[in-house]
Amino acid sequence: MNRLLPSLATAIATACALVTGGANAAASLPAQANVHHVLLVSVDGLHAGDLARFVSAHPDSALAKLAAQGISYTNASAVVPADSFPGLLALVTGGTPAATGVYYDDSYDRALSPPGSDCSRTGTRVRYDESLDKDDGHGHDMIDPARLPRDPRHGCAPVYPHAFLRVNTVFEAVHDAGGYTAWIDKHPTYELVEGPSGHGVDDLFLPEIGANYEGLTDAKPHEITGSLAKTEAYDDVKARAIVNEIDGLTHDGSAPAVVPGVFGLNLQAVNVAQKIYGYRDANGALTAGLEGAIAHVDAQLGSFVNELDRRHLRDDTLVIVTAKHGNGPIDRARLDKIDETRLAAVIDEAAPGALAQLTTDHGALVWLRDPSAAPAITAALRAHASALGIADVISGERLALRFPAPAADSRTPDIVIVSRDGVIFTPSHDGKLAEHGGFHEDDTHVALLVSNPRLAGAGVSVTWPVSTTQVAPSILAALGLPPDALQAVRLEGTPVLPGTRWTAAGPLAYDDTNTNAADRPLTRR
Repeated sequence: MNRLLPSLATAIATACALVTGGANAAASLPAQANVHHVLLVSVDGLHAGDLARFVSAHPDSALAKLAAQGISYTNASAVVPADSFPGLLALVTGGTPAATGVYYDDSYDRALSPPGSDCSRTGTRVRYDESLDKDDGHGHDMIDPARLPRDPRHGCAPVYPHAFLRVNTVFEAVHDAGGYTAWIDKHPTYELVEGPSGHGVDDLFLPEIGANYEGLTDAKPHEITGSLAKTEAYDDVKARAIVNEIDGLTHDGSAPAVVPGVFGLNLQAVNVAQKIYGYRDANGALTAGLEGAIAHVDAQLGSFVNELDRRHLRDDTLVIVTAKHGNGPIDRARLDKIDETRLAAVIDEAAPGALAQLTTDHGALVWLRDPSAAPAITAALRAHASALGIADVISGERLALRFPAPAADSRTPDIVIVSRDGVIFTPSHDGKLAEHGGFHEDDTHVALLVSNPRLAGAGVSVTWPVSTTQVAPSILAALGLPPDALQAVRLEGTPVLPGTRWTAAGPLAYDDTNTNAADRPLTRR
């Protein structure tokens, strides 16, 4: 779709939507779809157990009301490694890192060249976080292209996050079908969601949250995540932008726009509260600080639903509440901090100079300059497993069962280190009580709730296993678009979420042979 020269039909449809206050998201999307808007909310860190406890304790909450009009998937799993980049991409592409090619926001690519280089050598750290920021001259953060990796296959051009992604996103699929899209996230590098085209999101708002300051006792005013109150205020800015979009405005309220076909945001307060306050016990009882953070999110969700109701859009909007990842350990007694330098020392002793990149959190990923050193390093890590808090070391044939083999894919880590439950690879003075990025249940067992007043069987819980990758094809199905418009869905055979049937029954919008007929999404005719 040419964004600068829209067709006359699209222009007319857009004008009509503006006149009616944005009630119709995009006339060019299927008119008889189940809904014409999907609002996706990622409450980072929110476990399935957190959601269940809060709803039980607060039956009049917005989350309880959404659950009463929706389906709760109580056995949903995020992808691994459970970091923000792969977690978000699961939600918006339908794929795991094996399909997206994105394992972490701090990774390595054997086929790219270092930032600022002439591309005469390949192999470089690929870091897409706040370290790439520079001021745009107007007080806003933007990506500094000088700090981006370079692609020797394309004229040594800088590789922006969206170009690093190998498959398309729901934003691109909806945009290509004539829909209007919007997204809000925490770093400029989250332009990743634009997808390989670089044009998937019409209204993209990426206010910088900064680095990870949880646990610091002397966090400075600009260090948002060092304080729950500051993080909640930061989230409020993004929440107000969603209300603007529901009202048929751009995120900043400065101009009229259509209500997006697919839009949403990331919220950080729960993630920060888990790291600062943790849980009361091993069963996941909420501390006052964590419960307060969830209550703050609940108020924001309530404002979204109230505005949808006021604009007569609630029946025409599917609301999805989930999380890119969880955080662990929930059981504070298991918390054990082991400095990542100890891992690096064992690796270097086993194969001096072989280590190219070590990425650590609630687990670790290892990329090597010399892949032939992987067996020796694997053996050395296993020999020191007890002292280093290691539960498993995965490489070679075992790694190739989960991800593309490193020899065949320039981005696959050579070794995956699964930490012992509760072990975070970080200096002992780090004050945070939890982290993500690993393979543990506390990292992956996330909340997943889909809600709309017209969902059949609303108010039920689905207990069989599902994946957050199933959110993306379910978004397209709800909007009347084929789920296999997503490349990762085709590659990995990702099905829609089960049980998402609608009260206005009619012929199937598409034939999903991977889903039981009773569970296929229905489209009104």
